[in-house]
Amino acid sequence: MMQLLGNPASPYVRKVRVVLEETGQADEVERIDVATSPIKSAPEVTAAHATKKIPALIRPDGCTLYDSRVITRFLDARAGGTLYRENRVWEVLTLEATGDGILDAAVLMVYESRCRPEDKQDHGWVDAQWGKIDNALSALEARWMSHLSGPLDAGQIAVGCALGYLDFRHPGREWRKGHGALDDWFAVFSQRAAMTATAPTD
Repeated sequence: MMQLLGNPASPYVRKVRVVLEETGQADEVERIDVATSPIKSAPEVTAAHATKKIPALIRPDGCTLYDSRVITRFLDARAGGTLYRENRVWEVLTLEATGDGILDAAVLMVYESRCRPEDKQDHGWVDAQWGKIDNALSALEARWMSHLSGPLDAGQIAVGCALGYLDFRHPGREWRKGHGALDDWFAVFSQRAAMTATAPTD
């Protein structure tokens, strides 16, 4: 059986878990939850992932896969391939990269407050990360709403997990202000069974 190395608070791990749920493969992968951090990686993570990150998908019949986008694409192909449809693959990949870009900035904001002493934290840098997020949210509203409202794909999952992470770790930033269409979309998307089953926990 394959094993998914991760943590229930990680939005990147959540992306993989949502794909497992949506493609009917959740029962085919054993979850191994670990406590890890960018400063001190868990030994299991160091052994599985070349750059000591989560998630990692350990396969009994092949190399361990890592980076959430690699894992989700593998799982989609394994299930028959509906989340990266060839006729719109570049749009899907770009939307997925946008969702992951939001996550990258949001996670760095968390690391700044958790991994640096308070007197060494750069609040201007944190605000700049939020500026990236806000710009991405505006781009989603301006260019991607019709795609987000279409058939389920990996891009939608990435954006859904990103917005869920903003609620989880940055509620005070109130990302919904000025992004009403995205708020309306997420209100529906977040109620999917795969999303409620994978809601993050500390």
